[in-house]
Amino acid sequence: MEEVAIQSASIQLDQFLKWAGAAQTGGHAKLMISEGFITINGEKETRRSRKLLPGDEIQVRNIGLYKIVKE
Repeated sequence: MEEVAIQSASIQLDQFLKWAGAAQTGGHAKLMISEGFITINGEKETRRSRKLLPGDEIQVRNIGLYKIVKE
């Protein structure tokens, strides 16, 4: 599991995927989300604007598992 630090109180899912390096572009992030490649805390997520908070665990199919921590 890779820990990813954020400075703000929350971050949107699509922005997080780019920040963490799981997606190369915003379009790539959108495609990954819409195709069902993302689970948050064990539940599938298809909303790009889902707000993520420190402590959330994000699984990206075929890429890895990330945990958000507060910087």
